[in-house]
Amino acid sequence: MRLKRRWRSKGFTLIELMIVVVIIAILAAMAIPRFMRASVKSKQTEAKLILKQIYTMQRAYRQEKNSYYPGDGSTVVAQPGGVIAPLHVEIMPAVYYSYSVTGDAFTFLATAGSRSATGLDDDPTLDIWTVDQTGNFTCVTDDSKD
Repeated sequence: MRLKRRWRSKGFTLIELMIVVVIIAILAAMAIPRFMRASVKSKQTEAKLILKQIYTMQRAYRQEKNSYYPGDGSTVVAQPGGVIAPLHVEIMPAVYYSYSVTGDAFTFLATAGSRSATGLDDDPTLDIWTVDQTGNFTCVTDDSKD
């Protein structure tokens, strides 16, 4: 008596593998844009925190000197790794923004602009934030809305 050998498949068929690949592609297509927005938002937090620090130090400077820094209406630019010395604001070396401050006796405007020509997420939209003497934060252009 001969035993019948049953052929048993080990592994997956090509169709099953293709279905898995398609599912992974769909999940990745949904996750990558969300990750990019979250990444840009986290980078924007840097600008908001340093602008808040500049605002706070400008208020203290005005109390002491009766004028906002720089006081003559000129613009002072601080690059990463630099310092806005009279305000005691240090710009960390690995930042995504460059900062500038314009001020006279009664007003000031601090601006944070993305350093890269491709913005924060490799598109042509730059990210620019400002804060003025009243503490109003303004998003001039938002790189996360693309």
